[in-house]
Amino acid sequence: MKIIEKMAQKAQNNMDHPGVTIAFLGDSVTQGCFEICEIRPGEIEAIYDKNAAYHNYLARIFAVLFPTVPVNIINAGISGDNAPHGLSRLERDVLSHSPDLTVVCFGLNDCGGGEAGLPGYTAALSEIFRKLTRSGCEVIFMTPNMMCTKVSNLIDRELFRGVAAGIAGLQNVGVLDKYVAAAIDTANACGVRVCDCYAKWKRLNECGVDTTELLANKINHPDRNMNWLFAAALAETMFE
Repeated sequence: MKIIEKMAQKAQNNMDHPGVTIAFLGDSVTQGCFEICEIRPGEIEAIYDKNAAYHNYLARIFAVLFPTVPVNIINAGISGDNAPHGLSRLERDVLSHSPDLTVVCFGLNDCGGGEAGLPGYTAALSEIFRKLTRSGCEVIFMTPNMMCTKVSNLIDRELFRGVAAGIAGLQNVGVLDKYVAAAIDTANACGVRVCDCYAKWKRLNECGVDTTELLANKINHPDRNMNWLFAAALAETMFE
């Protein structure tokens, strides 16, 4: 990818080449949400740890590979967001920063709309990809993690157990599978590179790994260690 070429040029000639800017457009996982708590009856609040978000891990990888190259990170993740709303704020939160590369990751919240929501999801992704590409920005669509497949015994609040049961239903009947497949098809049709992290999560699950217990909130937010999977997969994709 050109982003790697730009980093290599900067590393070889620091004076005459600029650093690089990478934007990340997505939902709560991109923003850096992990555990959740009930601050008042029926009111949920997330625990944020941006230092452990996958884009900061990716920046740490490039700090090792290209230690003299500034990698500017634009965190355009918003908790609870989906692809249509991501499209509506694309100019404000991403394009205004003129990134060299944008990583797009939506699907976890979108799939709550069921199969009826698929056309709106793919239409929004297609327009996001089109606008980014037209601006001259490289694009990677990163598929999300799996959501919970069960109600974890570690969830002790009844409110969260109900949320987990609903989310596990979407995961287990294949709704998120359909969203990911549709997103990959859309990315391919738009000429956008795909980093398929969802396939990695699915493979772990097929091999007997309890992927629910790899979620910080036991619902849909990967824990801090699993954010490294995103970072490593993105780095691999960028070097392809």
